[in-house]
Amino acid sequence: MVSTDGSALGNPNGPMGWAWADHAKNAGGTPGHEHDEHGYDAGGATNGTNQIGELCAVLEALRAHPGSEPLLIESDSQYAINCSTTWVKGWKRNGWKNSQKKPVKNVELIKAIDAEISKRPGPVNFKWVKGHAGNAGNELVDELARTYAGDCRSGARDGYLPIEGWQSLLHSEYAHGTDVPPDVQLVLEGKADAAELRKPAPSAAGSSAAQSKPSLADMLAEPEGVPDFDFGSDDSTAEDSAQSKSNEPTAVTAATESAQSTEQVATTNISASPASAQGTPSGLTVSGTLVFSPAPKTSPYFNGQPMPISGTIAIEGYVDGDGNLVITNAPFYRK
Repeated sequence: MVSTDGSALGNPNGPMGWAWADHAKNAGGTPGHEHDEHGYDAGGATNGTNQIGELCAVLEALRAHPGSEPLLIESDSQYAINCSTTWVKGWKRNGWKNSQKKPVKNVELIKAIDAEISKRPGPVNFKWVKGHAGNAGNELVDELARTYAGDCRSGARDGYLPIEGWQSLLHSEYAHGTDVPPDVQLVLEGKADAAELRKPAPSAAGSSAAQSKPSLADMLAEPEGVPDFDFGSDDSTAEDSAQSKSNEPTAVTAATESAQSTEQVATTNISASPASAQGTPSGLTVSGTLVFSPAPKTSPYFNGQPMPISGTIAIEGYVDGDGNLVITNAPFYRK
């Protein structure tokens, strides 16, 4: 069983993310699980829609679980479920036109999902779950998807979608301004193979091969990456309005909100030391509470204890007379 989710920060056309996660831990490399031992994956792009993210998550979950074992996909998107099971049948009969005789949106992703389900030896079923209602799998993939979307927004990570996701995005009305990585552009131009964009499958022993970029699992297991603040609205589009996601801002105000972060990481005073400071030492110090994302508790390796972290934060803004500065998308540089 896997959970899937898609997210667009400021949907439509905000930074987009997708994620899937196994319910069983350490299933990577076992029959039906052609992925690494961490049991989840995520990606995103600088802009897109919640629906594209949802479909990318379903497609990548199917490709990571191609065996003969039954696969149950839990999703909080009626749109993704209907595209994968019900609506697709009529669209195929109608030459991929909708009831208004217009081309089906996100058709590249929907065709790919249909092909994966059709060729999979084992059965695939879907289950709708209510979003933001305490479902552990749904909460995890929501966090992973929103985090990757935030990292795309801040430039901490490049876009990572299945090639069909890039095609659906670039053929949509939201293509303008999309940051397409160079390797993806080569595939889109027919100069490279789409398989080169995918992460290597685990070896027979169950261990994953070396990856071309840091895995999301590594990002979660260790205190690194860029904290993402003020995610803003994450509303679904009209076709998925029944599954609209709530606004979950995570803005941090230095020195004024230290009492509000009780479930993330242990707090400590932060000061710039001359050895690690970026630029000339000013003699000023900064104290307060910061919220790092992804939260340590989203990692399967989290043991309940605060995680040590060391690095610098680059900030730019205006300090008021009381010494307050609101931090938004401040990059964190891990030592």
